[in-house]
Amino acid sequence: MRFNTKLQTRRAPRSDAVPAVSVIIPAMNEQKTIAAVVREALRVHPSCEVIVVANGCRDRTAEAAESAGARVLRYEQPLGHDVGRSVGTQAARGQVMLYLDGDMPIKAPELRPFALAVLGGVDVALNRYNGPVRLRQAHPVVQAKHALNTLLRRPDLQGASLTAVPHALSRRVVDLLGTECLSVPPLALAQAVTAGLRVEAVHEVPVGRLNRRRAKVDGIDPLQQVVLTDHIQAVNWYLSETGPRGGRTDLGRERKRVRR
Repeated sequence: MRFNTKLQTRRAPRSDAVPAVSVIIPAMNEQKTIAAVVREALRVHPSCEVIVVANGCRDRTAEAAESAGARVLRYEQPLGHDVGRSVGTQAARGQVMLYLDGDMPIKAPELRPFALAVLGGVDVALNRYNGPVRLRQAHPVVQAKHALNTLLRRPDLQGASLTAVPHALSRRVVDLLGTECLSVPPLALAQAVTAGLRVEAVHEVPVGRLNRRRAKVDGIDPLQQVVLTDHIQAVNWYLSETGPRGGRTDLGRERKRVRR
């Protein structure tokens, strides 16, 4: 699906006007990049607000974001990106919630398709980026994304996921599911699909090359473990809603007859 990405240059809405798009950016110690991220975000739509959730910052991230035109929510302790998105969503006023990362400047023309897709009726607009899938051994997180989408009967989504920015949600998603599930992105995706909301991978932004390399602890990426556990939580929720086989038939097998 293609969306028209040509919009007029942003004009700041009146302070009392409800914006069409709320861009939500969690940030921790991102003073070198946050201003560029905010400036591009403000160009996504003529009616746009940008909310930066500055959490656990020990630098001037909040000040740089404010100077660039963002509304800043300050938290002394680190929240984590996912919780930051939930907090930012609670403060957002727009009909579209567009999510970015504070360390990843992405040009506005690459962000507009997500907002425009939601304005056009999509409820969950995902980044079509699948991750490195042609390697001899696929990354565990990539495998988890593909597996979850297959379980949800959405193999067409491939590796598209709410764990990857940019992505956007409609106000309907937030009203129906609430903001708490956004702190576990795979769970939010599972709940959106199960609720029959319109979920589409709308545009590809190759964010893999933009991600910072993370330090490993004893040879293990701690964030990888968090993301995998989040996927397990999503699977557990889905099976609790659909049955132990995810709503799929057993083709007449009488497994209960087998005795140990």
